[in-house]
Amino acid sequence: MRKRIAAYIGIIISSIYLLNFTFGVWELPDNLPIIGNLDELAAATLLIASLKHFGIDFTNFLLPNKSRKKKGE
Repeated sequence: MRKRIAAYIGIIISSIYLLNFTFGVWELPDNLPIIGNLDELAAATLLIASLKHFGIDFTNFLLPNKSRKKKGE
């Protein structure tokens, strides 16, 4: 039950943060080299991990679909 609540909170917080385009209250300046984009990376990682808890897995969407291949190939 606690993991489910934590996953919901993670989805809500990361979605609000990623949709916060120009408000800039919690955001690091993006013009700083390397560390400027780490806050968006952390929010996206939190969102992907929280969605994975509910069975929505985006971690392998770029991999080829094995069900399309025939067994003889």
